[in-house]
Amino acid sequence: MSWFGALVVFTIVWWLVFFVTLPFGVRRIENPEQGHDAGAPEKPRLLIKAAITTAIAGALTGGLAMAIAYGLIDIRELLF
Repeated sequence: MSWFGALVVFTIVWWLVFFVTLPFGVRRIENPEQGHDAGAPEKPRLLIKAAITTAIAGALTGGLAMAIAYGLIDIRELLF
């Protein structure tokens, strides 16, 4: 897998994992102020979720790169 291919895979996996982790630990504001959305999270903790997402996406991308390098997955055979 080339560096560009790994970067593309990492980016796609990162966004997929990020959207999966967004709802974890979300609590709604019980008494929102006027003009605030009632469904907005009280503490979204986006930095923690982004860090966890980066670690998971890195592990998945690394695992995929290793599987391709050791011949467990042959992308060219799947495409043609």
